[in-house]
Amino acid sequence: MGAIIKGIFANLVLAATVIMAGAVPAQSAVPDIPVLTSIRTGTHPTFDRVVLDLSGPRPQAGSRFVDELIRDGSGEVEWLTGAAFAEVHATPSQAHDDAGHPSYPGPKKFRTPNLGNVMAVAITGDYEGVLSLGIGMRKQTWLNVFTLSNPTRVVIDVGR
Repeated sequence: MGAIIKGIFANLVLAATVIMAGAVPAQSAVPDIPVLTSIRTGTHPTFDRVVLDLSGPRPQAGSRFVDELIRDGSGEVEWLTGAAFAEVHATPSQAHDDAGHPSYPGPKKFRTPNLGNVMAVAITGDYEGVLSLGIGMRKQTWLNVFTLSNPTRVVIDVGR
């Protein structure tokens, strides 16, 4: 009889553990990924600026000059206006919601005729938590990429 009671008690403890584990909201286990909401551009006396507005926490961001822009995931070349190119990565971040719908309502590629050096901008990737952006420039100068909070932004300054 004692073994039966111990077995029943063990099953009750196991069932309670499963029920309690299931009571934890699934969202608490999923990290909050920054989501792209808009892209803005502006001109300053010595540089052009591209700003990625994001909702959520601040991502890490980096950049590099490249000979050509490659679309993440497909590996295809992204044709963009310019004589020099830079790619910028923000991670973790994405340009879609949890259902897979685009979170950014604007164009994925656009020209910037009012800027001095930046000629065009394109989203080149939204793949596995990495948001990639390509920048086409008249000439290769300098890049300064940094992030800001409240609201969350990735700022890309391109020298003239």
